[in-house]
Amino acid sequence: MAPSFDNESSLFNFVVRDGNGVKGIVDSGISKVPQAYIQPTAEQIDKKNASNCEIPPIDLSKLNGPDHDEVVNQIVRAAETLGFFQVVNHGVPIQLLDSLKQTAHNFFSLPAERKAVYRKEVSPSPLVKYGTSFVPEKERALEWKDYISMAYTNDDEALQQWPIECRDVALQFLKTSHEMVRNLLEALLGNLGEELDDSKIDAFIGKKMVNMNFYPSCPNPELTVGVGRHSDMGTLTILLQDGIGGLYVKVPEDVDMEKKGEWVEIPPIPDALVINVGDMLQIWSNGRYKSAEHRVRTTSTKSRVSIPIFTSPLPTQKVAPLPQVVKKDGVARYKEFVFSNYMNSFFGNAHDGKKSLEFAQINSN
Repeated sequence: MAPSFDNESSLFNFVVRDGNGVKGIVDSGISKVPQAYIQPTAEQIDKKNASNCEIPPIDLSKLNGPDHDEVVNQIVRAAETLGFFQVVNHGVPIQLLDSLKQTAHNFFSLPAERKAVYRKEVSPSPLVKYGTSFVPEKERALEWKDYISMAYTNDDEALQQWPIECRDVALQFLKTSHEMVRNLLEALLGNLGEELDDSKIDAFIGKKMVNMNFYPSCPNPELTVGVGRHSDMGTLTILLQDGIGGLYVKVPEDVDMEKKGEWVEIPPIPDALVINVGDMLQIWSNGRYKSAEHRVRTTSTKSRVSIPIFTSPLPTQKVAPLPQVVKKDGVARYKEFVFSNYMNSFFGNAHDGKKSLEFAQINSN
C-alpha cells in the first residue's frame, strides 16, 4: 500500500529509499501532485508563453564534402550562441533510436523491486545507478523524473554489469555515436586552434555515461519540473528525445541573438539528435562556447523518455582554458582544477542554473 504522500518523510522513503520513484507515485493513482514536487513559482514552466527554437538541424553528412567548412561554421556558431543544436545524418542508425526509446519505456515499466536493486546504496556495480530527481536530499522541491545511469569503462564490463534489459542498445548507442562526437569535437576545438589526435582524446571525452530518463505523466504539469535549470558539467551531451517535447533552453544574455534571456523549446525533430555544450567546453574555450542552461517540463498526456550520452574528461584530468585562447583573449576567465573536484561540487548541490561554473570562475573584481 502506498504511504500518505502528504507526509514528506514517508513520501521520501517510498520514492527514494525504497526505489519506487515518481512512477510508483503515479501508479498509485494520484489525482494531484504531492506538495514535495511543487516548484516555487519562479521555477514553474509557462508552456503557453514559450516559443520554439526555429534553428534548422545541421546535416553532418556534409562534413565529408565540399560544404565541410560551412558545416563547421554552423557547429561553431551554435556553440557560441545558444550552446544547443540538433543534428541529422549523424551516423547512428534510425532503427537503433527507435529501439532505445522502446527499451527505456520497457525498463521503467519493470516492477519497482527489479529497478531498486540498482539504487546507489545497494547497486551490485559501481557503474550502474538507478535513482530519482537529481540530489533529493538537497532539493527544496523534487524533480519529476526517474533515471538509470550506466557509466562506461569498457565493453566487457558494460555487458557484464549494465542491466540486461537495456545494456545492448545503450552500448550500441555509445559506439555508433563515437565518430559523430569526435567530428563535433574536432570542429569545435579546431576553431580554438587545438588539434584533436588520439593521444589527446581522453583528456576531452575519456569518461562516458549513458542515461535513460523517464518522466511519468503528471496530473499538474504546470506546478512541476522534470529537470530543474542547469547546465551539464561535461564536454558534450548527445541527447535522443522522443516526440513529446518539453526540453527548454535559455538564450544567453551576452550573445547576438533574438529572445535574449528567454526560454525557448527545442522541438523534437524526427531522427535527429540534440547536442549541447557542457561546462568543460565553456572553460576550455575561455567562455567563447556557452554551456547551455536548460530544463525539462512535464506533461499530463503521456510519459516521456530521453536518452542522453554524457561525455567528459577523465576524473584525474586537469582542466583549464586552452593556453592559445587565453593568449588571444589576454586573460584567463577560469582557474585550473582537477575534473573530479568539479564533479564533486556539481553533484553536491541541487540544480541552480549555471551556478556550477562558479567553482572554476576567476573573479574579475
